[in-house]
Amino acid sequence: MDVGNMHLIKTLSMDIVRVVFSQTRSPLMMKILLAGYNLDYETIRELQAARPELRNLTPETISAAYARISRDPRPVHELRAVAREEVEKARQSNRTIVFGLGHSSVAEHAVFNIDILGISRLLVEEIQRFRLCSYTEKSQRYILLTDDFVIPEEIRDTGLEEIFRETVREQNSLYHTLYARLLPHVLEKNPEMAAVPEKRSTLEGWAKEDARYIVSLATEAQLGMTLNARGLELLLRRFAAHPLEECRAFSQHLYEKTFEIAPSLIRYTEPTPFDRDTPTALRRMTDELIARHAAGPEEEERNSENRKDWQRGDVRLIDASPDADDRILAALLHTSSRAPLDRCRNLLHRMDTVEKIALLKEAFRFLSEHDAVQREFEYADLTFELTLSASCFAQLKRHRMATLTVQDYNPDLSVTIPPAIIEVGMESAFREVIDRTEAIYRQIAQTVPQAAPYILTNAHRRRAILKVNARELYHMARLRLDAHAQWDIRRLTGNMLTLARKVMPLTLLLATGKDGFAAAYGTLFSDRQQE
Repeated sequence: MDVGNMHLIKTLSMDIVRVVFSQTRSPLMMKILLAGYNLDYETIRELQAARPELRNLTPETISAAYARISRDPRPVHELRAVAREEVEKARQSNRTIVFGLGHSSVAEHAVFNIDILGISRLLVEEIQRFRLCSYTEKSQRYILLTDDFVIPEEIRDTGLEEIFRETVREQNSLYHTLYARLLPHVLEKNPEMAAVPEKRSTLEGWAKEDARYIVSLATEAQLGMTLNARGLELLLRRFAAHPLEECRAFSQHLYEKTFEIAPSLIRYTEPTPFDRDTPTALRRMTDELIARHAAGPEEEERNSENRKDWQRGDVRLIDASPDADDRILAALLHTSSRAPLDRCRNLLHRMDTVEKIALLKEAFRFLSEHDAVQREFEYADLTFELTLSASCFAQLKRHRMATLTVQDYNPDLSVTIPPAIIEVGMESAFREVIDRTEAIYRQIAQTVPQAAPYILTNAHRRRAILKVNARELYHMARLRLDAHAQWDIRRLTGNMLTLARKVMPLTLLLATGKDGFAAAYGTLFSDRQQE
């Protein structure tokens, strides 16, 4: 018997042992215990009132127990029992491990659910910059808005409060007028849906989502937020350094509501020089560099010509991973074999397009419109520059697995006007309110520039840089290219995908909305019908 066969028999023997072991030992050894779950805070308060002796109703005990796992041989459920009995010792342990030894991940085991009411849409955008949190927001697409709005403290302090109020009221008045005009228009354009009572709310939502383009970023919002103690501390510190008073007030109120619950996990909440001073320093240096190296008209024109091939609408593809398709295919080969990555890449150089598509088809064969593609699709990146409305940005910012950075809202970038508003003959009225809004914006900006964006509307635009990998772009396509998606972000995502296919045509063969998946899948696997 040769060495290869001996090795094979030995391997198979070990596999048999593993199977027998898993069949006889694993079910007996495995133990899953529920350590805890979030409760409504009012329920906790009622329990505390009924049982005053209870002092351990804090998420700190779980953090402390899990922190001890690495150095204490006792089972974790016993460690939790000790922490519940000795809350002060648990807190001291947290302070030592989180802040003394720097193991901040321990704080991630303590989770908070936060109700947030009476804040502006502008503040919502700042809150949702924090990616490792969960948010559910009052939707301006589905709820008919009233006239509630936030008046920033900066505005109150400058004598501009009345003109601010008048402008927002004018915006809100047009909002209601637009909705009244848009609803019958939408119903008339979609008679089959309008005839089904269950679908009328969808049509009403379409009218609301277009009317909302005229309401301001000062409009009141509410949301539910879930975050862990580590993310909470970062949010508190960053907002304490924010130039907007509303952000700083939010930080203070949030601290007051959470510190007493988990004092051992929330410690560094004061603004640091890095958080407070870096944005201002960067803006100052950027202004100097732009003034020093401003391009002439001829150079700008040449640059514009060079960019045309990589631009579609308000989307520009700035950068992409070279050989993007091959990067992903090599990763698929690597995961599915024992070959090193360089060998997988060399193999790809010898493969033709037919073989590459065959490999991709195996990755896609059992895919449905509800499945995420494999993680290997994260090895190819694309960077886009986008010009988008506040309404569109409100949806884009929810894709928190991407990297997204933004400029301030800029009236010089014009506004996005929903086509339906033009169709019902309201474009002129819309633009008149926009013009008055921008005049007030400029007036506010002369005195308190940081607060001027509050008066701008959902139609106003900003520039953003978005970096996504192919896997996240698939997710965006499924959600934002579907027929149920809002038209503004559907158009943006479609333009992104058109440009992305120039650099990774194979990878994105099934990047569609959920409603288009069956057709794309059928086209890719059309050869199966012939077999």
